[in-house]
Amino acid sequence: MNTTTDIRPFTVDIAQADLDDLLARLARTRLPEPVPGDDWDYGTPNHYLSEMVDHWQNGFDWRAQEKRMNEFPHYLTEIDGQTIHFIHVPSPVEGATPLLLTHTYPGSFVDYLDLIGPLTDPEAHGGDAADAFSVVVPSMPGFGFSTPVADRGWTMARVARTYDKLMRKLGYGSYGVHGSDGGAMISRELGVLNPPGFLGLHVLQLFSFPSGDPAEFEKFTPEDYAALQHLEWFQSVGGYNAINSTRPQTVAVGISDSPVGQLAWNELFNNFGNGTSLVSRDQILTEVTLYWFTNTSATAGRYHYEEAHSGAEPAVNNAPTGVAVFADDFKTIRPLAERDNTNIVHWSNFPDGGHFASLERPNDVVADLRQFFAGLRKS
Repeated sequence: MNTTTDIRPFTVDIAQADLDDLLARLARTRLPEPVPGDDWDYGTPNHYLSEMVDHWQNGFDWRAQEKRMNEFPHYLTEIDGQTIHFIHVPSPVEGATPLLLTHTYPGSFVDYLDLIGPLTDPEAHGGDAADAFSVVVPSMPGFGFSTPVADRGWTMARVARTYDKLMRKLGYGSYGVHGSDGGAMISRELGVLNPPGFLGLHVLQLFSFPSGDPAEFEKFTPEDYAALQHLEWFQSVGGYNAINSTRPQTVAVGISDSPVGQLAWNELFNNFGNGTSLVSRDQILTEVTLYWFTNTSATAGRYHYEEAHSGAEPAVNNAPTGVAVFADDFKTIRPLAERDNTNIVHWSNFPDGGHFASLERPNDVVADLRQFFAGLRKS
């Protein structure tokens, strides 16, 4: 790794006073009057929150999660005035492929902790040394420990440029990228940028939508129409998109003052796919607690606003692209994706798993990454 003095080691170490404050706030939880039936129709229900708060207080072990995070080397650096936090794990295998892992919203670098070992040391996890990666997992500016946010204007395209600078600073002249959700958007922006040495992008979603041209539907399969129906479901529960793209600072006031508010706001960990999520209670609480301790609800939510007000024109991605579609996730519609991405060379489908597949089905994500980049090496 580049050993310039502006790359410095970092340890996740939340003060005990902050942990005590969290537990005290949880003990004073006041839930809203429930909707009759107390189901998910109107949003996060009380019965879910009550169970999770009880586990948060009596079963969840933040210190154990913190220890798990610190099993990997963390660093901080500055790029164009912005603090960037990242995990960097070079592979012990000579010639390993450098790989950037870009996380979700709501999510964090924690999304990828289960992938790091199998990716960097495949032989120790039943794989082939030829599939080894040297892994970099940054926190998006405004997420996790990539704070404070220095200025406005953090679009996904800007993050992509910053991540390319990070990889160069680490000494990687060539690399690939994987991402989901916001990370998939950053990955695609890297494909559009297509910097020197860029190998390609592997994503769980390509967000391509109908333009209004009826001819676009001529190539649709029954699966493509089913994907449109899933998109309609997501739009029916995705009000946070509208709020974050218009008034992110306003809603963040309540979320930043209430840990249970943060839990409720991050309902997608549990409810994406209309109740099909496989993310565990401890995985959810690790992500939510990280947001709480870093006070990043406002800065993470701002990306919707910045994207909505960027004025950027649509751009075509010509870089080699792989897509892994999980059964209960947003489903990429291939005819539309091929309109916006001209070099899709890999496509796979998985029978279960959802929007947070790296948490739910990490082995499947690892296997698909190996397959995609092996295919690039052979081409």
